[in-house]
Amino acid sequence: MQSESKNEKVIAILATLDTKGQETAFLKERVEALGARALLIDIGVVGEPGTAADLSREEVARSGGMALPELLQDVTRQKASPVMIAGATKLLQGLLAEGKVHAVLGLGGTQGTSNCCTIMQALPYGLPKIMVSTVAAGDTSAFVGIKDITMMFSVSDILGLNPLTCKILANAAGAAVGMSNSGAELDVRGSGEKPVIGMTNLGVLTEGANIALRLFEEAGYQVIVFHAVGSGGNAMEQMMKEGIIGAVFDYALGEIADEVFSGLRAGGDERLTVAGDLGLPQVITPGGADHLGFLVEPNTVPERWADHKVVFHNPIILAPRVNAEEMRMVARETARRLQHTRGRAFFLVPERSFSRYGLADGPLHDPEADAAFVDELEGLLPEGIELVKVDADAESSVFVEEAVRRLIQLIEA
Repeated sequence: MQSESKNEKVIAILATLDTKGQETAFLKERVEALGARALLIDIGVVGEPGTAADLSREEVARSGGMALPELLQDVTRQKASPVMIAGATKLLQGLLAEGKVHAVLGLGGTQGTSNCCTIMQALPYGLPKIMVSTVAAGDTSAFVGIKDITMMFSVSDILGLNPLTCKILANAAGAAVGMSNSGAELDVRGSGEKPVIGMTNLGVLTEGANIALRLFEEAGYQVIVFHAVGSGGNAMEQMMKEGIIGAVFDYALGEIADEVFSGLRAGGDERLTVAGDLGLPQVITPGGADHLGFLVEPNTVPERWADHKVVFHNPIILAPRVNAEEMRMVARETARRLQHTRGRAFFLVPERSFSRYGLADGPLHDPEADAAFVDELEGLLPEGIELVKVDADAESSVFVEEAVRRLIQLIEA
C-alpha cells in the first residue's frame, strides 16, 4: 500500500477483480481524478485479476482464516464467500481503526452485491458506503439491513465499459469522494459528558415525540429518533452496541406487538433486550402497541381481522386494534424480553390511551384492552423495572414530561 498525505481521502473499492477488473480500473481512475486515492480490495477467488489490487485475494483469504491455495481446492461460492467476506471485513476494520479509509465503494451483480453489502454491514455508522449494483432497483432490504448503505442501480450489467456504465461509475466515484469530504463527523460523545439518547417513535405518537425532543434539548441532551417499524428499533439497538447511544426513551413498542402477530413492524428476537443487557438507563412505554400493521390489498380487511376494530393507516396498511386477550399476549412478550434488564428502569403507562388511534374519540379506543395489558404486565416485570401509571394520553405533555423527567433522573443519578 502506498502512503497517503495527511488530508488525502482514501476510497476502498470492493470488487471481484477476475470478473470486474476493467470496470474497477476505470472506477479507480475516476476516484483519483477527483483528488482521492483508490484502495482496491480483491474479493474474487477463481480467475486471474484483470487489474492490480492493493490488497490481494491472497491477503484477503489469509485474513479470513484460510490460505488461498487451500480455499481453491474444490472451491464453491458457498465455501469461498464466508472466507473472503471475513477477510475483507477484518482488513477494513483495521484500516478504519487507523484512520486510513474514508469511504467504501462496492460493485457487483447478485453475488457481488451480497458479499460487498455483508462487509459494509459490519462497518460503523457514518462511514460512507456505496454499492453499485445490478439488483439495486428491486427490494434491497436484505442488502442494506440496518446500516447506512447507499444502493446505486447500475442500470446495465457491469460487464465491460460503455457510455452508460462509464457515466454510472463516474457518478459513483463522485459520490464516494464527495461523501468522504463532507466534513461531518458522527459525534458519539453527546453534549459534553451527557450521553446521546435513542428514542423510538411512530406516526401516531409524533406530537408527543416533538415534546420530548424539546424537553431533552432544553436539558442539554442530543436525541436520535428511530421510526419503530422493525428496522428502526433494530438500528437503535445496534447503535447501543456500538457505543453511539447511551440512554433510551423507548416510546414506541409497536414492534413487539407486531412480532407477536407477525405484522409489518415486527422487531425480531433481540428487540427490547439490548439496553437491558448493557445496563443503560431506559424508560419504556407501550406507545403504538395497541394496534398492528399489515400490508393488504387497498382498503381490504382480511378475514382474520374482520371482527376487530380497524383503521387504515393508508390504503395498503391496515391497523387492527389488539383486543384484551391479545394485549395480554403482548404484555407477556414485553415482560419476557425485559427480563434482560440489569439496573433500574421505568415502564410508564399512559392510562387514557396508548396512541392517537386509541384516544377517547379515536377509531381504536378500547380502555378495557389497555387495562388488560397493564394487569398482565404488572406481575411479570423484573424487580429492577418500576411500573408507573400516568392518568394521561400517550401524546399528552403531562405524560411525556413525566417520561423525560424519569429518564433524566436515571441518567443523572
